[in-house]
Amino acid sequence: MFTVLSIGLVAISLAAIFIRYADAPGVVVAAYRMMIATVILLPLSVPALRRVQLTRQTLLYSLLAGLCLAIHFATWISSLSLTSVTASVSIVASQPLWVALFSWVFLGLTPSFLVLMSVMLAVVGGSLISFGDFGAGSAPLIGNGLALIGAVSAAAYYLLGRAVQQTGVSLHAYVGLAYGCAALVLAPLPLLFRMSYTNYSLETFFWIALLALIPQLVGHTSVNYALNYLSPTVVATAVLLEPVGASVFALLLFKEVPSNTVLLGAFILLTGVLLTVQNSRTVE
Repeated sequence: MFTVLSIGLVAISLAAIFIRYADAPGVVVAAYRMMIATVILLPLSVPALRRVQLTRQTLLYSLLAGLCLAIHFATWISSLSLTSVTASVSIVASQPLWVALFSWVFLGLTPSFLVLMSVMLAVVGGSLISFGDFGAGSAPLIGNGLALIGAVSAAAYYLLGRAVQQTGVSLHAYVGLAYGCAALVLAPLPLLFRMSYTNYSLETFFWIALLALIPQLVGHTSVNYALNYLSPTVVATAVLLEPVGASVFALLLFKEVPSNTVLLGAFILLTGVLLTVQNSRTVE
């Protein structure tokens, strides 16, 4: 099972690399990514949706989850053209922090003192990344901000999806709705931002297709499969290796060397996230 999880982590770590190689506007990449993934999953999601009776609440939560997923991909993918891979992926990996905070605010699950201290530690790490990332991209502060929005929206997506599946809705039915909604939200964005849908090289579409197939389907499916057999804390902790993998790939392929301040900030941020995962009831 650890082999499956390892394959999933490598696949997810490649997402930032494929996005860089695609060399297209973030909203265009995000739209095609979700449309391709939705179409590929149709043979599984359509039969699953036919077998389930959705309540008004589960339908609403599923659609809201899709909206949050669309925001996550649009903002995070866009951030990769503005800041370094290490900064972007480390910040977006702070999702468990926001899960803990949202669970406190909306579910009344008061975090322990250790969780609060872990969150503060992560905030310090994020601040160091922002201060040390100048010159790493065309607009690092904006890029880091977009990555942060991507982390917050991903946390909301996680909590909404958890609530839907706890009502008995199958994973394939839920994913079919959430992915489909995300694709519908993202599809018109290039038009709204006056960006072309087709004026890109075949190489761009090749990398976008790989993005949908490997990080999205192989990566996320492997992680979700591992969750059925391993502790959620183990899986959530292992996923924190994604920024490490993405940074190594960026170093080897793009010769992108993060500054010492960014590396220190990423280490502190991920340590804070790790401590949050290990001490928070919401992850179990």
